[in-house]
Amino acid sequence: MPLPEYGGTLGQKRAAHLLRRATFGATKQQIDSFAGLTPAQAITQLFRQTLPDPVLPIDPKTGAEWVTTGTTGANSKDGDLMNYLLSWFLGQMMNSSLAYSAREKVVLFLHTHFTMRTEKVNNTRSVYFQNQLFRQFALDATSADADVNFKTLTVKASVDNAMLELLDGRLNVKGSFNENYARELLELYSIGRGLEVDPPTTSGQEGDYGVYTEDDVKTAARILTGWDVDDSYSNLDPDTNLPRGKVKGSTTNASSHDNDQTKPKQFSSNFTSTLFPGNVITPDPLLMPGGVPTEESALDEITKLIDLIYEQEETAKNICRKIYRFFVWAPHTKDETDPIEASVIAEMANTFRTGNFKLQPVIENLLRSQHFYDAAANVTDDAYGGLIKSPIDLILGTLKFFNVQVPDLSTQTEQFYTMTGRILNEVVDLGMAFYNPYDVAGYEAYHQFPVFHRYWITTNSLSKRYIFMEKFLDPTAPLDPLTINSYDYIRTNFAGVAPNADALVKDLVVYLLPHHDDLTFTDGADTTASLTAKRLTYFKNRFLTDVNINPEAYWANTWNQGTDLEELRLWLNRLLNAILQSPEYQLA
Repeated sequence: MPLPEYGGTLGQKRAAHLLRRATFGATKQQIDSFAGLTPAQAITQLFRQTLPDPVLPIDPKTGAEWVTTGTTGANSKDGDLMNYLLSWFLGQMMNSSLAYSAREKVVLFLHTHFTMRTEKVNNTRSVYFQNQLFRQFALDATSADADVNFKTLTVKASVDNAMLELLDGRLNVKGSFNENYARELLELYSIGRGLEVDPPTTSGQEGDYGVYTEDDVKTAARILTGWDVDDSYSNLDPDTNLPRGKVKGSTTNASSHDNDQTKPKQFSSNFTSTLFPGNVITPDPLLMPGGVPTEESALDEITKLIDLIYEQEETAKNICRKIYRFFVWAPHTKDETDPIEASVIAEMANTFRTGNFKLQPVIENLLRSQHFYDAAANVTDDAYGGLIKSPIDLILGTLKFFNVQVPDLSTQTEQFYTMTGRILNEVVDLGMAFYNPYDVAGYEAYHQFPVFHRYWITTNSLSKRYIFMEKFLDPTAPLDPLTINSYDYIRTNFAGVAPNADALVKDLVVYLLPHHDDLTFTDGADTTASLTAKRLTYFKNRFLTDVNINPEAYWANTWNQGTDLEELRLWLNRLLNAILQSPEYQLA
């Protein structure tokens, strides 16, 4: 059955928590508007809206898109186009619509699952079409088509041009098998290799991983033979209308597909199947006139392979663990993992299976659940502040809260890329090689046991986070698109509490930090506070550090007079720097 859901009104803390996790951040006004909603109402607003496809990326050199029509000699260089495309991806995440942002958050999740490395796939069109494929499947519950689901997406990803290039599927032919994609399909994209904190039981034989075997990888590789990159982008998938790979040979003679009937494509006893007796996948003779494999029969075999994999209970669990780590937190030890597996992952996996492997209902139920809001009985983990923000979440969340918006792509193309290009550079500088992770397993923070999201913080990356905040508030760079005027912002958004130093500090902490219950500046009265009085006082002292006599009154008078704007901004910059550079702000 689905996870028990929280039925009360969100309030400010839960609303901010939801919007930090489900989107790339929200403004103060958006948080306030969600505070009056129930989780069910909030999820409807986030995930059940009719949304447009993004405006296509534009090459500033030509003033036109290139991803669907292709490039000519008039276009920018390939390296520039790739930078424009990745900047464009981040521009979509910066959309001010929360529903649009929520969709793009799922698109990012899918990218972290079916990862991509532009160092290997240096083709903007292939990378764009893969991103658009993810977008078509991100909100799969809004489609009445039962086959629009995560399982079908796995089939589509297997013959995606970018994936065929990344994991050498184009080199996998009969008589000369390449196992790269088959291995990652099993290990990374579907069934996985079991919980690393509690490895599955094996036979003890070499190549038995308890969930599948090396022979299973070889068999899967045979099923996946015979595909090639279609660099004409003319072979369109009939379901998505997006380009996909093609078979070598012709559609009526997939000449490089392994069709050796003397060697059954049989999987090990690690698999249990009712669809395929003996765990054997056989080609459909009706799709092979004269016994010759065709594009249709080769794709049908891949579909059967994915059907077999998704029959296994471990597949749903593995994918749901990744969903959980992305949106909630990452258990690091067996003591942390066991209760999550029993009470949460098992129910998520059940929802996933009974919902025909649609992704969206699993995410929605998780984000409505008592567990997500620490509202269930006996919940001992702390969902609030339980994740270290990725560079994308940190940077975009900061920009969005302070009402920084990207220019319009269509009418201000150069300015759009100047700003989103800066964001891209900052994301990379903070330790996330966007669309170019270290290896094909993807960004370590999303998959590498037992550290997971702690990979985002190193001595170097933490200092870069602090430097970003300093630049963000730099009063000497007024033309920089990634800076704000702190005085103008506070005057517009916190004018009601601004004259009262204590109230201003508290209000900013409430919106910016995940932990802020029972705030007080009084030592000894903070026994139930989630942020100590000493910590809160530290923020205030940094704020008013230059004032020696009655600083609160001096601040109030200066603010109310509103004549020394430079001094007011200097004080506010100190306050905001103290909060934004705090360890607590690195948490979501």
